[in-house]
Amino acid sequence: MQRKIIHIDMDAFYASVEQRDFPEYRGKPLAVGGSPTGRGVVATASYEARKFGVRSAMSSRNAIQLCPNIIFVSPRFEVYKAVSRSIREIFSRYTDLIEPLSLDEAYLDVSEDKLQIGSALEIAKRIKKEIFEELNLTASAGVSINKFVAKIASDLDKPNGLTFIGPSKIENFMNNLPVEKFHGVGKVTAEKMKSMQLYTGADLKKLSEDELVKRFGKTGHFYYQIVRGIDDREVQTHRETKSLGAEDTFTYDLTTQEEMYKELDRIGAIVFNRLQKNQLKGRTVTLKVKFSDFTQITRNQSFNQPTGDLDTIIETAKQLLDKVEMNDKPVRLLGISLSNFQEIEVKSRKPKNPEQLELFP
Repeated sequence: MQRKIIHIDMDAFYASVEQRDFPEYRGKPLAVGGSPTGRGVVATASYEARKFGVRSAMSSRNAIQLCPNIIFVSPRFEVYKAVSRSIREIFSRYTDLIEPLSLDEAYLDVSEDKLQIGSALEIAKRIKKEIFEELNLTASAGVSINKFVAKIASDLDKPNGLTFIGPSKIENFMNNLPVEKFHGVGKVTAEKMKSMQLYTGADLKKLSEDELVKRFGKTGHFYYQIVRGIDDREVQTHRETKSLGAEDTFTYDLTTQEEMYKELDRIGAIVFNRLQKNQLKGRTVTLKVKFSDFTQITRNQSFNQPTGDLDTIIETAKQLLDKVEMNDKPVRLLGISLSNFQEIEVKSRKPKNPEQLELFP
């Protein structure tokens, strides 16, 4: 039996809650996050701010340069968690198979829904309607037969979108999808694909699995599956996060400490944003370095108490980098992750590796 999967993604969640609760913010560019006077980071930007290019994980300083009239507000995580619980309660009216990815995002398996509605599309419509009527917030939904396609579908018509990609349409949809639109293909990989004359799913589909592995490493297996719309992962209701982080492969190799510090600032901000989104703190900070010759090392430092502090994460990563014997080798990848979580408030998926900027785990 084919699964019926819904992916629900709240629209600009933190910012939308602030605009809901404070009428003076409505219709104005808004960023939830740290102050631009320090090393603040945008956690979520309203759609009015996104028109100026402001996005999550961007430094608050960059955000104000793009949008001088932007309003910054501090996050109210207790409020967001309470709203998230209300959203989860709406989900639970239809199914108990709920896999939260964060406070504002979840997969639902409605193959056998509680109310015996039968139609995943109809259930998605009802969920969106109830979220709006009860919480005065909008959500976007993707509906399909597996998690991967549903995830892509939910992002196609934001905000307040609803996209259904049925079994008979998956092949054509994937064939026509630009490679940069595939969830999990980042900018660097997309450019590499285009340099190989691979522009769409149809182009990728021409390559055998062995050819994809040869060109893209182990992730070639992943590409072979997703380009055919194949994803057998189940919706998992209880899965602890063991580590959370970010890493990036650079378009050119880094050779100076200044360049590496700048990238650690950026990557650390993304890690901080993901920790806040999942309400996590970790005791162990790990630095990952891959050199131009593809050799790779990791260094870590543990603390007595869990931390989720931006400055602590970045400064620890830089201190670990300073201890690495570079031997004049350029650096092609840097990554930061946190692990050894003391208290997990939001259950999430369990990646095999720290969450990457480029590749979907």
